[in-house]
Amino acid sequence: MKRVSKVFYIAVSLVAITVLLGAFFPARFEQITNNVKNLVSTTFGWYYMLLMAALVIFAIFVAVSPFGKIRLGKDNDKPDFSTGSWIAMLFSAGMGIGLVFYGAAEPISHYIANAPESEAGTAQAFKEALSYSFFHWGIHVWAMYGIVALSLAYFQFRKDEPGLISSTLKPLFGDRMNGPLGTAVDVLAVFTTVFGVATSLGFGAVQINGGLSHLFGLEVSFTSQLLIILIVTVLFLISAWSGLGKGIKYLSNTNMVLAIVLFFAVLILGPTLLILNMFTETFGMYLDNIVHMSFRTAPLNGDNRSWLNAWTIFYWAWWISWAPFVGMFIARVSRGRTIRQFLIFVILIPTLIVSAWFATFGTTAGDVQNKGFDLTQYATELVLFNMFDHVTFSFFLSIIAIMLIASFFITSADSATFVLGMQSTRGSLTPANSIKVAWGLAQSAVALILLYVGGLTALQNTIIIAALPFSFVIILMALALYKTLSIEIKQMNKKAQIKKRK
Repeated sequence: MKRVSKVFYIAVSLVAITVLLGAFFPARFEQITNNVKNLVSTTFGWYYMLLMAALVIFAIFVAVSPFGKIRLGKDNDKPDFSTGSWIAMLFSAGMGIGLVFYGAAEPISHYIANAPESEAGTAQAFKEALSYSFFHWGIHVWAMYGIVALSLAYFQFRKDEPGLISSTLKPLFGDRMNGPLGTAVDVLAVFTTVFGVATSLGFGAVQINGGLSHLFGLEVSFTSQLLIILIVTVLFLISAWSGLGKGIKYLSNTNMVLAIVLFFAVLILGPTLLILNMFTETFGMYLDNIVHMSFRTAPLNGDNRSWLNAWTIFYWAWWISWAPFVGMFIARVSRGRTIRQFLIFVILIPTLIVSAWFATFGTTAGDVQNKGFDLTQYATELVLFNMFDHVTFSFFLSIIAIMLIASFFITSADSATFVLGMQSTRGSLTPANSIKVAWGLAQSAVALILLYVGGLTALQNTIIIAALPFSFVIILMALALYKTLSIEIKQMNKKAQIKKRK
């Protein structure tokens, strides 16, 4: 415990205070978070849209510029993990639970319940439902993750700085990041991470509960979700104890196998030809309309603005709240890769995967809906399982889905305990197991309290609030990264010129 920093004690105290307020004043807590969430969504919606669009532009610029040849590490460093394991690890940590939770439910909601732009229930709304799902889970998300992870990896492995968010800001603030200012930044990153990950754990517990209820009649209740979280907590703590090279790596590979099996099963057993045609057309729509979607704020249309607040703004805030966790984890497993390779893989590969996923599950859900079975009557966590009822081998598909959610659940929590351990032990690449266990228990406690005080509503409220202050840190990280890369590339060019003269 000697290496534990002030960040650990301050962040744990803040998390504990928040949890206690939620536990003892649940109604008031939900009311306050809802009011603040509405204020943030209404007042800062334009800001979230501009920020995410700007990060896409910046990521593309860095990837295609001379900066792209710089290696994340020393010039002779080789990657720590194979490309396959690397993709599996970054993808599992990035959004695994959410894909299963929203894979069928989001497109069917956009199509039937509340369309983003067109009239609900129309063929155009069906296509928009998929293209907007790609938008919410695609290029913008991974560009933002990519910039945060790139900044962390560059300063940690190239400049030998500690693996902390505060270290990435030293080019702008100098040694002040070694004092109270740096501590404040790292505490904010830890606090944001805890609530961002807790949200996904809550989603996972709710959907596992829903799946077990659908298959075996298990009561959908807080008590059931409590038992699920307790069981999974024990499992991910065992995995966390085994370390990065074993637990997380093996679980990530397992996730990918289960996800591939479920994906191809639905693709083959569902309306295959329709899925392939819808993917082709709607992915083209996504690319064709990406600029319009990136800057759309619907200032003169109240209904469309409400939709943006509930979906796009919520997603941008959710992903930002995950940025310190996912960014630090991706950075940790990406040493030895060039900046160009890093950004291309981190942005394009997951975008293609999630688009194919939503096209497959969303089209299947839409097809079930068009045949006369209303999926919108079910809660979000139950849409997937009721869709499976209309596909061959539905029971086995549901079992695989529950296993996949549980596996993603364990991996996300396991990865987060590692990252939180790093952030609270001065950037150590091998945080003590006792620290990881403490953060693992804290994450589960936060997820339980948020479920107790208001279910998914309280979860969504909290992350939108937590993400706002960290979004400003991301802007500073991008500026610091650009400043340092510019200096390094000038030095590299100068050395090349001197060598050429010789």
